[in-house]
Amino acid sequence: QVQLVESGGGLVQPGGSLRLSCAASGRIFSIGSMGWYRQAPGNQRELVATITSRGTSNYADSVKGRFTISRDNAKNTVFLQMNSLKPEDTAVYSCAARPASVVGPYPYWGRGAQVTVSS
Repeated sequence: QVQLVESGGGLVQPGGSLRLSCAASGRIFSIGSMGWYRQAPGNQRELVATITSRGTSNYADSVKGRFTISRDNAKNTVFLQMNSLKPEDTAVYSCAARPASVVGPYPYWGRGAQVTVSS
């Protein structure tokens, strides 16, 4: 099994920045794609950003130009730098990962980190 643990959430004012981290541990042979999703109260979980093991990234339109996903393959860690935060970015942010040999939905998920954007 693979465990994912997020850190770095919190309360920030509109226009501020936060950096989320997600470290993977456990039975890891080779991690492929990693991603960040978020879920606000009353809403469905939505994709924020994904990144392949080679560094190719993909973003939701709502965060393009404001959020940056990156990863440290040696430490099995993925990051999400969030700038110019808006109240509508308030949500629980969860990271996800899948083995390099697997395609389809992410099988591994973290418990999530609360991000609240409010003045």
